[in-house]
Amino acid sequence: MALRPMARTDVNRSAILAHLGAHGPASRADLARALSLSPALMTQLSKDLLADGLIRELAHQPSQGGRPARMLGLVASAGRAVGVKVAADHLAFVEVGIDGSVGRTASEPFDAAASTVLIELADRLRRFIAGGADTPLLGVGVGVPGDVDAQGTGVVNSTQLGWTNAPIGATLRRELGLPVLVENNVNAVAVAERLYGLGRSHSSFLVVTIGTGIGAAIAIDGVIVRGTNGGAGEIGHIPVRDTGPLCTCGNRGCLETFLSEDALVHTARERGVIAPEEGMAALRAAARRGATDAQAVFEEAGHLLGRTLAGLVHALDPEIIIVLGEGTADWPHWAFGFEPAFRAALMPSRRGVAVAVESWQDDSWAQGAASLVLATPFDADGVAGEQGDLVRQRLVDQAAPQGGDGA
Repeated sequence: MALRPMARTDVNRSAILAHLGAHGPASRADLARALSLSPALMTQLSKDLLADGLIRELAHQPSQGGRPARMLGLVASAGRAVGVKVAADHLAFVEVGIDGSVGRTASEPFDAAASTVLIELADRLRRFIAGGADTPLLGVGVGVPGDVDAQGTGVVNSTQLGWTNAPIGATLRRELGLPVLVENNVNAVAVAERLYGLGRSHSSFLVVTIGTGIGAAIAIDGVIVRGTNGGAGEIGHIPVRDTGPLCTCGNRGCLETFLSEDALVHTARERGVIAPEEGMAALRAAARRGATDAQAVFEEAGHLLGRTLAGLVHALDPEIIIVLGEGTADWPHWAFGFEPAFRAALMPSRRGVAVAVESWQDDSWAQGAASLVLATPFDADGVAGEQGDLVRQRLVDQAAPQGGDGA
């Protein structure tokens, strides 16, 4: 049966719930302003949501001279989402409440090159979902290192995973019977930043991830830029030199071949900083001990990253750059090269752009994937397609448990 078009009232209900989840308690007046609703409609919607047990009244907001406003808060049982980060050798799972709080996490070995990879992915997700809370599951988000044609269809091309036109979305929807949204993993993290992080207070920002690879996501005027084929932000494949190691994309001289963890380890081995059998842990330990040759490996990487990001600042004019990923654990060593190179390469009018470096856990990737589901009420442009409609319908259905029309 075809899904009926979402009524405007339904979208407003889900937007209220998601706004409270993302931003915390708010007054009716604050919600009406944030969501561009009339005070009368906001009053009616909040009355319905209170009656349905999805929101609750909290303490009064401190008064500035008038009648104190009653604050509204979210009832945690309104919904949850599951997110999974797909890597070449493992999967990271997370269960997230509608307020963005992480309930459960898990990690399992995974072989992205296996012939049964799609069925294996579905089976692992099914097992993780089975151990979840009783809260209604709104949908599943999947983050992958590669290009995704559209969130709602989820056809993936990934050199890291060795996937070509992999029908991830269709397979998981069929196997799980749930709405499934698929996105590039850095774009997914940017969605989480927009809902729960620094992106809440910046309409245009750049998310840069460093670690096993180098990636970026671009937010302009509150919208994550995907590009023609969903591949915007692949800064790891910016050509920075004429020659160099062979990249996974088939070219040489890509930024990622000089800045990824494998690249840093290769440089350190070549220079005798670490032994041939040693890896990133040894390089990190040497730098933390104060070994200048180890610190130089990170400093040179920071210099190259700084000059590259300066070019992106000139092209995109973001308010802030948010640096994330496994590599942020070593940022104090990167920063010695990054800051001077970055600031010096900027035009004077851009030198004040902020750079924020956030701590990182592996399940942060999966939390970003789950945010694809939780962001659908704000999806005015229809990025999530029919799957976004299905997520919104599941959320609205929680507000009409007796079979009402959700209006």
